[in-house]
Amino acid sequence: MSATASPYGLIPINHPSGVIRPFAMTILTGYGTTIYQNQPVAVDATNGTIVAAAVGAAFIGSFQGVEFTDTDGRRRVSNKWTASTSATDIVAYVTLDPTITYQIQSTAALALTDIGSQYNTTAITNGNATTGLSTMALDVATVTTSGVAQLRFIGINPGPNNNFGDTYVDALVQVSKHQNVATVNAY
Repeated sequence: MSATASPYGLIPINHPSGVIRPFAMTILTGYGTTIYQNQPVAVDATNGTIVAAAVGAAFIGSFQGVEFTDTDGRRRVSNKWTASTSATDIVAYVTLDPTITYQIQSTAALALTDIGSQYNTTAITNGNATTGLSTMALDVATVTTSGVAQLRFIGINPGPNNNFGDTYVDALVQVSKHQNVATVNAY
């Protein structure tokens, strides 16, 4: 896995309680951007709905799926929100807790000395239209040790074929630019 670039977005893998519970929010009907599963999302300050987060911007967590009633009156469940969908009774499931640890693939090698550094993501709106999964990754080129970026690197997933120095690492991160808490500087 660490020798192959196959990004999969921001997967929630750990919470101090042992249980990761997605939070129910909503998306504005007709919202014009596709949101893929495991893609960072933000709360729109103008109307309180979920939107795709911009690269480098604060966000609340990752998108986990949506259910809605389509224009034919059928209830739909999907792991992605398709751009410009007209629907009612929209329920978007997102991670919200700032203490969640996520797994994300890096765009380049990471070293043990990188722990505590912060990074932004690659283009957040990238995804696979067939699977509905995000193809966003941790952009190692955006490293900062003195400022605030979107994600703080805290380690690597202790799995097979995943080692510091590998070309593409399955990194463990936490949100450092969370919309609901004060930003956390790199250490």
